[in-house]
Amino acid sequence: MRLTVRVPATTANLGPGFDCIGLAVNWFDELTLEVSDTGGISIEVTGEGAHQVPRDESHLVVATLLHALRQWGVAPPGGLVLRAHNTIPHSRGLGSSAAAMVAGCALAHGIAFPGKELDRAELTRISSLLEGHPDNAGAAVWGGAILAWLDGERVELIRLRPAEGLRCLAFVPDLEVLTAGARAVLPDVVARRDAVAQAIAAASLPLALEQRPDLLLPATRDRLHQFHRSELMPASWTLLRRLREVGVPATISGAGPTVFAVGMEYQLAASETVEHEGFRRHDLGIGGGVQLLD
Repeated sequence: MRLTVRVPATTANLGPGFDCIGLAVNWFDELTLEVSDTGGISIEVTGEGAHQVPRDESHLVVATLLHALRQWGVAPPGGLVLRAHNTIPHSRGLGSSAAAMVAGCALAHGIAFPGKELDRAELTRISSLLEGHPDNAGAAVWGGAILAWLDGERVELIRLRPAEGLRCLAFVPDLEVLTAGARAVLPDVVARRDAVAQAIAAASLPLALEQRPDLLLPATRDRLHQFHRSELMPASWTLLRRLREVGVPATISGAGPTVFAVGMEYQLAASETVEHEGFRRHDLGIGGGVQLLD
């Protein structure tokens, strides 16, 4: 058996949608798996993270694949050859870990249920529980924009319908920021005025994405996490503020340090006037979900 999977990069939060709003973009990792009865595990990696990721069962794609097979009561095959070509940067806030988990779940599904259409709800459940929250994982599974949260071990997910013409920008620095470190700096208590402002922005964000792109600048305003992480990524914080000052709906992507913006062409055009030295700019569209090709 030979399986190929394509899985998208994602951004989480989009400002106020902390741990519950995600968006997939047209930027993909592609992985091929060969399955046999014997031979053990062999892993080849090219592209992003090629010199960092493990080459044994602890590799995140393989570990997730084996976990999903156990969840479905399927014995793992004796031989696995994984070839991964990664283009999604690692530890930059673009969902590389979620992409790996979703890819592993999709490959496991291809082994467990050959020829069957992907059970995206089940992929979302397993990858979200492993990830800890469903924003990146849900977007990687379904594509587009999603609103999702965990209710115990059940994932509640609403697929949003992004307005036609929405585009995205990602400004990616060389700096890496680990999610655990970015979470560690967040306060346990926030001021009431900040909580109210956050609630207003978060409530308006789905509407802005679907019907009112003109509201994206105020709807992506965050008072909960981005400022508190600014010391970990000062250049990103500076770029974020400069983009928003000229009207670009910019956010910190996930835990950072990538700066991400979503909007109509006229809203993103002002970004051309903002210096972004030290960042690689990527012009992107909204992407589809994971694809399994066998």
